[in-house]
Amino acid sequence: MIPSSRDSYSADGSSAMKNDILLKVRELHTYFDTEEGLVKAADGIDIVIREGETLGLVGESGCGKSVTALSIMRLIKEPPGKIVKGEILFHDTDLLRLTKAEMRHMRGNRLSMIFQEPMTSLNPIFRVGDQISEAIRIHQGVPKRTARDQAVEMLRRVGIPDPESGIKEYPHQMSGGMRQRVMIAMALSCNPELMIADEPTTALDVSIQAQILDLMNKLKEDYGASILLITHDLGVIAEMAQTVAVMYAGKIVEYVDIVTLFDNPKHPYTLGLMESIPKIDEWVPEDKMLRTISGVVPSLHHLPPGCYFQERCSEAFDRCTREAPPLVEIEPGHLLRCWKYEER
Repeated sequence: MIPSSRDSYSADGSSAMKNDILLKVRELHTYFDTEEGLVKAADGIDIVIREGETLGLVGESGCGKSVTALSIMRLIKEPPGKIVKGEILFHDTDLLRLTKAEMRHMRGNRLSMIFQEPMTSLNPIFRVGDQISEAIRIHQGVPKRTARDQAVEMLRRVGIPDPESGIKEYPHQMSGGMRQRVMIAMALSCNPELMIADEPTTALDVSIQAQILDLMNKLKEDYGASILLITHDLGVIAEMAQTVAVMYAGKIVEYVDIVTLFDNPKHPYTLGLMESIPKIDEWVPEDKMLRTISGVVPSLHHLPPGCYFQERCSEAFDRCTREAPPLVEIEPGHLLRCWKYEER
């Protein structure tokens, strides 16, 4: 289901004019054939990203967030993975119908991705400047000298000190924060319309995380790009996103604008994520300072019947153990997958 009514929100939460749709994912099913059986890592995903918008995709590890992103980029390794069905409409072009050559032209050019760990994403045997300028030469067809100059400028824009020297360094010569800045520079080097950021601050300390988030917001404003931000950190979501999709066990369980998510979360899983955030600016009883969600995300090989969250949910009742809830619009622009808000 695609949200039928949703406003675009500015960074301060104020309602803004609806923007044109940049990316629309409909009924995306990505499965993996394993020795233990079929794994439905992305099981009917529907999302919409509008021009200039940041959509946050949030959930615990193992919920299918990265698989959804890799599916959009057509980077699922086949076998064992396969996009079984669905549509990924970029403007009006279905990315799943493009040839491999056409998709390679899209990647790094109109679509780009910042991977979770830059040390494993950057090639260790090439200087960072060569890696950035290669993408520029391939997609923009400019001379080597021009591509090098553009690479220097991109490193300057992402805050690399002395970028003329920085382009000569190898990834191992840089700190984690500098490598992540290089990844962002590479992702933005061809002015993409959509940037996918997969846990871009996970491996960084808190002070560097804040710098990277500020940098992404600034570059988004400068370039007018849209962002799909994947994270398990609701603090990052609050800082960056205008719309949020909460994922659990391969499905979206709540989908709404950022203001409503924090003011009026509905799904028990979303509420659990909210309650697990440490609160340091208000007094709370000692036994309620930090709550946890009991249990773990179920194995995608052995999913429970009915609602996938029912074994961890304190509000589950009989119907939750028998029937899988659909994703329905409970309020304008607020999608939810939970029997709690249906008639029992």
